[in-house]
Parts: sequence; structure tokens; C-alpha cells
Amino acid sequence: MKAFLFDMNGTMIDDMHFHLDIWYDVLTNDLGAGLTREEVRSHMYGKNDELLARVFGVGRFTADEVAAISQRKEEKYQAIYKPHLTLLPGLHDFLESAHRANIPMAIASAAIPFNIDFVLDNLDIRKYFKAVVSAHDVFESKPHPEVFEKAASLLGVEPLSCIVFEDAPKGVEAALRAGMKSVVLTTMHSQEEFADLGNIITFAKDYKDQNVIRLVV
Repeated sequence: MKAFLFDMNGTMIDDMHFHLDIWYDVLTNDLGAGLTREEVRSHMYGKNDELLARVFGVGRFTADEVAAISQRKEEKYQAIYKPHLTLLPGLHDFLESAHRANIPMAIASAAIPFNIDFVLDNLDIRKYFKAVVSAHDVFESKPHPEVFEKAASLLGVEPLSCIVFEDAPKGVEAALRAGMKSVVLTTMHSQEEFADLGNIITFAKDYKDQNVIRLVV
């Protein structure tokens, strides 16, 4: 049995540059981190609270402060990105083809439910996914494999049957550690950044790539 597991940001929608802009503004202007844009980019993986801990150190903010910073950041993101919200080219047809072929699919993302709901409901694609695993559903973030292992379990499939769609090296590493192959969408990272990862089926700019389309045949 084949199953598809999708990261969301940068994989289903091309929004990582918006997240970078907003994190840079929040970290630099609101919180005084004094980071370059490239330094901010290097911290953009895992949960929001983990990102803040990497930048400022564990314990700098209380749990309530972290939640408030995270909520403000995501509200800014949604307000700015919503006019641009669209699936990557070819993804709607790909989801429809996989659905017709009875291939089970899940979201396996480090995003919080607030952002996952924003995407699934505004684009009316929730119907394609039998399971959703968010940042709130796991203890360990990517590159730990928990998010993909949990998604596979919810779909009732073996890890070896899963193909993970990702855009980030940490996510592909998590797939590798889960025993899963991966398709890489090159929306944010270059192919060279994945050089040490041996579980990649193909790199693709979007879902119109013939190597991606063949996966549902």
C-alpha cells in the first residue's frame, strides 16, 4: 500500500519567504535579536517555541510569552500571505489523482493547527487528508521522525510504504530516520543542501514535474 505524507509550508504552498520576512521582523525589530536574514533562515525549522529557544536561549521567555509571540507572528503571516494563498502548480490535480487512486494522504507538519486550518479550509482541500499531525501532536520536532511515524500510524500504513513530500533538509532527514522515501520541492532550499540525504526520489519545482506525476500512476 502506498501513502503520501505532506509537509505544508514550502511544500504545498510557496510561503516560506513570507515566514522569513515576518520572523526577521519579529526577531529583529520586536525582540532585538540582531540577526541577519540568513541567520534567521537557518533557525526556521521545528516549532515556534524551539526557534525562540535557539535564538534567545531556553527560559528567556515564559510559556505565556512564547505563546503570545507565536500567535502575533502567525496572525501577521496570515494577514500578509492570505492574498497570495494558493497551492503549488499542479498540486490540486495531483491530490485529486491520488484521491481517485485511493492513496491515503496525511498532513505531517511543524505548523500549529491555526496555520494548518488556514490553509486547508481556505483552499478547501481538507477532504483529501485522512489525518493531520501538527506541532501540537508531537513531542519531538523534525529532524526527529515522530511526526511522520505518527501520520503513518494514523493512516494504518507501514513507514516503508510512505512517500514524504518535503522542502527542507531537516524534514527529509526526519523522513530518512522514519524509513521513508522523500520528494523534495525546491521552493526554499537548493539541491546541494540535501547532499547528505540518501532517501530522495526526486527534486521538483512543483507538482507538474513528470517524476512527481508518475507517483500516482
